[in-house]
Amino acid sequence: MTPSPPPLDLSKIRHELRTPINHILGFCDILLEEESVPASVSADLLRIHDSGRHLMSLIAHYFDEKTFATLKLDGHQLCHELRTPVNHIIGYSELLEEQAAESGCTRFIPDLKKINQAAKTWLDLMEEHLLPAALGSDQPDHLAVDPGVGFVTPVPKSAAVPIHQTGSILVVDDDPANRDLLERRLHREGYIVTSADNGLQALKLLRSASFDLVLLDLIMPGLDGYQVLAKLKADPALKHLPVIMISALDQENGIARCIEMGAEDYIAKPFNPVFLRARIGASLEKTLLRDQEQRSFKALQESQAKLAANLSEAAQYVESLLPKKLVTPIATDYVFKPSSQLGGDILGYHWIDDDHFAIYLLDVSGHGVGAALLSVSVMNVIRARTLGSTNFRSPANVLRALNDTFPMENQNNLFFTIWYGVFARSSSTLRFASGGHPPALLSRGGSLSQLRTASPAIGCLVDYPTLECEIKVMPGDQLLVLSDGVFELQKPSGEAFAFRDFESMVHTGQTTSPAAILSAAQRLQEKESFEDDFSLLQIRF
Repeated sequence: MTPSPPPLDLSKIRHELRTPINHILGFCDILLEEESVPASVSADLLRIHDSGRHLMSLIAHYFDEKTFATLKLDGHQLCHELRTPVNHIIGYSELLEEQAAESGCTRFIPDLKKINQAAKTWLDLMEEHLLPAALGSDQPDHLAVDPGVGFVTPVPKSAAVPIHQTGSILVVDDDPANRDLLERRLHREGYIVTSADNGLQALKLLRSASFDLVLLDLIMPGLDGYQVLAKLKADPALKHLPVIMISALDQENGIARCIEMGAEDYIAKPFNPVFLRARIGASLEKTLLRDQEQRSFKALQESQAKLAANLSEAAQYVESLLPKKLVTPIATDYVFKPSSQLGGDILGYHWIDDDHFAIYLLDVSGHGVGAALLSVSVMNVIRARTLGSTNFRSPANVLRALNDTFPMENQNNLFFTIWYGVFARSSSTLRFASGGHPPALLSRGGSLSQLRTASPAIGCLVDYPTLECEIKVMPGDQLLVLSDGVFELQKPSGEAFAFRDFESMVHTGQTTSPAAILSAAQRLQEKESFEDDFSLLQIRF
């Protein structure tokens, strides 16, 4: 059985707690009697004096024998009430020390340090006498104060972390002196400070003005710090605003709860100026970085939208270069579906003269702007027949001239394949050459012929071979000229679809038009888009 704790000697507790307060009041009186004390300093000394006298009255109230025997203590409230005036004393004495050092009134500093030290000594005594063991085993655990948290060891100025000295801060605290201390200290650091004395007022300010940081007291009447924090984090417009909690109740569970709810940091009162400065600076730096990231992301989105618009415009231009479909004397049809907004494929046909009809489809290596520019350049050269004295009725000569005009080292290492044919209407013959390009397919009745030459891709070799073939064309024949994107497909199972599979599909008559072949390819891979450009040209003689 646990023995009962010895009865408390309240007279001794009162004496020990009053002693440092008497020191505070005494040194305050000495400084106030100085004739040369500035009015602003006297005002703060009176605030310290009033806090000391208020602390005396609290001790008399809570530690009176009759009151103590009948009073059912609330640990949280008791700690809060006792520590609040001490926090004021520490805060104002530190501010006065700094002002005295800056103004050259160094003779005031020793007495101010004694006031400050007496307040911190009082905190040590409070913690000693308010531990659960001292008040009795029946007191709640939450009455305990973490040793060392209330007494903050001073940190030298040299330990201060450089911070971004701008920003708008909202201070939320129901205690006027606390607000005054924080406002004055933050103003000295160069911040724009607004204050609110309750949670509702804070929420109204936050929804009507812009702030970079909130310093939020935990214990307030009405909406407390927990409730305000919860409302902030539930509001999409405010959830990213950093919040630093400030409270004299510095228990681990309270800190953890605030952090879990989204608070950026937590500072115990009485706060150390250097710690406060560093933590505010760190929070504002995070806000600055997040804002920079958001601006960069927005700029990136705008840039991407602009680029997409430009690419779309360029794609529309490329499509505008495609020829109109013909019905007679030669019927044409095609599909042109780039893998991205700009691809490396292009196709075309035109009458060289009244008797000769040119047919071509080319595929530039790679995709994007560079490939599209090269494909358009080649197409314009073929259409305008600007290859010197080249005979455009001879596919072999055309490919050789293109190879000489577009060497890959002058085209950012881009090369291209091309199928080029010329139909002579008077002789019903088709001459063709395929520079590294997949074979075209000529369909006649139930047969299917591959039309290709053993010519390399354009732009890769210096000495290009002169190769071309000729075939007789019959009425009703159909010619399919295609890029490799038409048949280099992959089924969802991972199985590849190759040229022979495409050839078999055409041979069996499963498809009758470029649009039907496109639909069949999309069904095969079970998606509408393609990994490569899908270009297919059909000529019906």
